Amino acid sequence: MSAQTPTIALVGSPNSGKTTLFNALTGLRAKTGNYPGVTVDRREGICRDEDRKVRLVDLPGTYSLHAISEDEAVSVQVLKGEFAGVEAPDAIVVVADATTLERSLPMIAEVLLLGRPVLLALTMIDELKARGGDIDLFALKRELGVPVIGVVGNRGLGVADLREQLFDSASWSAPKSLPAGDAESRFAWADALLERVTRHPVSASGLTRRLDHLLLHPVFGGLIFLAFVTFFFQAIFSWAGPAMDAFAGVLDDAADWTLATFPASWATSLLADGIIRGVGAVVVFVPQIALLFALILFFEASGYMARAAFVVDRIMGWVGLEGRCFVALLSSYACAVPGVMATRTIPSPKDRLATILVAPFATCSARLPVYALLISAFVPATPVIGPITMQGLTLMGLYLLGAVSAILFAAIFKRGMLRGASLPFYMELPPYRFPSLSSLAIQVWRRVRIFLVKAGRVILVGSIVLWFLLNFPTSEPPAGATEAEAAQHQIENSLAADMGRALEPVFAPLGYDWRINIGLIGSFAARELMVSTMAQVYAYEGDAEEVEGFADLLTRADPATGQPMMSAATGFSLMVFFVYAMLCVSTIAVVKRETGGWKWPLFQLGYMCGVAWIGAFITYQIAAS
Repeated sequence: MSAQTPTIALVGSPNSGKTTLFNALTGLRAKTGNYPGVTVDRREGICRDEDRKVRLVDLPGTYSLHAISEDEAVSVQVLKGEFAGVEAPDAIVVVADATTLERSLPMIAEVLLLGRPVLLALTMIDELKARGGDIDLFALKRELGVPVIGVVGNRGLGVADLREQLFDSASWSAPKSLPAGDAESRFAWADALLERVTRHPVSASGLTRRLDHLLLHPVFGGLIFLAFVTFFFQAIFSWAGPAMDAFAGVLDDAADWTLATFPASWATSLLADGIIRGVGAVVVFVPQIALLFALILFFEASGYMARAAFVVDRIMGWVGLEGRCFVALLSSYACAVPGVMATRTIPSPKDRLATILVAPFATCSARLPVYALLISAFVPATPVIGPITMQGLTLMGLYLLGAVSAILFAAIFKRGMLRGASLPFYMELPPYRFPSLSSLAIQVWRRVRIFLVKAGRVILVGSIVLWFLLNFPTSEPPAGATEAEAAQHQIENSLAADMGRALEPVFAPLGYDWRINIGLIGSFAARELMVSTMAQVYAYEGDAEEVEGFADLLTRADPATGQPMMSAATGFSLMVFFVYAMLCVSTIAVVKRETGGWKWPLFQLGYMCGVAWIGAFITYQIAAS
């Protein structure tokens, strides 16, 4: 065992409460990285008490030590000490759900056969007793010959006892008796052991059976899922609004204060307009992204998400994919980066690649400011049914267009170059439970932090580069020009304007002029830059996040031509372009990392931008006629 800080691995099946327990033991002291040579997340944390500490490693969930997915393979190799560049753990904590111990015992037997010091942590002890079940922990400890602790991670019960055991892991002994190595003998051993340590049988509660009968129903299950999705997105738009407005106001005040406090210079302009407002274009959507992560994690921990995957598996089966692909696509509605990363749990390589190739069609939060701006400008707020307006239906239509397109292209890929039988879809249906709010908050913070660090770097660099392109070479404005006219004159004679005009032959058939082309250039760094870039290009003097004022500007007549700055046909064309186009450097980078090379990200960039151009062209021609 390590002389300094022992390393203890936590392993268990999905939905066993392993991550909740890991969060309870490490709090916010955990860090996320990658295992060398692969793209599987590596989560480590320090559990400390005064002068004692141990390093905990939260391994990806696995049902056995016979891996079928990349995540599971990493867990198995780390436990066996076969993963290159990663030391084998000094000890192992097996986390098992006490309500489904019969399904966990075979894997526990496999871990015992490794011959390392082992501790068994039984979670959901409270739920077990609520269902009338009971496990004799002392008898189980005697039978296995290893420490056994009962815990309730989301309430902290038993966590202190477990922490003390972790600090004394050097005293853990190897199991006294090992089950035979073949699978049939392990299952027989598990059944016999369960008979000796279980005092009362455990069955699903009547409420669980009734809810499953409704939520997994072929018809009602689908309707409930549709209602769930509607609530999901409506909540994101409605609940995050006040916080987003507050963020936007603070950032805009910070930029105005910078301009008013420091001497007028290119450095001041770069700090205020390039960095604060540029990075602010991402930060302002953090409440929405945090809420989306919170809802996904809440429904996942409550037990509903697993059932939704089974409901959608019927649709996925027609496409040629399976239910786990739905989870990855749903994650993409926050950001395609975590969506692509979520495909690691898909065991079939072809299914995983097909999901990666269509994940960016899901409407991520970065598209929302663009949609909001264009819809406010070109779609009237005409009531349709009750509180539902034409603007709301248009926004829902854009979401549906992305979702349907993802399914159609996945079907094309699975029936073409990625043809192959999908592996059977299996997923344990966890019991319904109210999630731990503290564990939920920790997980949301970690995901938001990862988003800010990864996306923020791209936004920061992109904002600075764009500011230089818009402000150089410097151009003297005409005599008597107002501040807004001087700014517009500078932009029209900048490097960015030259680049936008160079792209006009490509995008003119879509109704785009050089101004919109500059916005598209910024959007290739990150979609979030479109609104703030266009605000600068159109010399808008207000806050780029004040959609109403900016929307009015788009429909205002151009003094030079007398025509609207942007026509309705162009606006609709731009909406469709953003539904399809691969406008995200971060997504391209993560696809390259996940697929191990440039072949598939370049293919994805090409086919998505090609579809975007064709879709926008058709939309513009129809709308303009």
